[in-house]
Amino acid sequence: MAQTDTKVLTAHIPLPLAEKVDQLAARLERSRGWIVKQALSAWIDQEEERSRLTREALADVDAARVIDHQAVQAWADSLGTPQPLPVPR
Repeated sequence: MAQTDTKVLTAHIPLPLAEKVDQLAARLERSRGWIVKQALSAWIDQEEERSRLTREALADVDAARVIDHQAVQAWADSLGTPQPLPVPR
């Protein structure tokens, strides 16, 4: 197994959350550190994706690739009616 560099991080965790980590670690037969590393990795991936999507959306706005708010509101209001409007483009 390849050795990777690591760094110890310290954080104050509320007791209820720490207890959930302990319970999950016991159930999965993994260490607390493994649980925290998995959770932190997933959260960072999520935040990086959120940032990428935000930058992409702002680029669309800068390029005027937007849909008028009133068109979206009219479409949303028509949902559930006998004749819903087509999705605005």
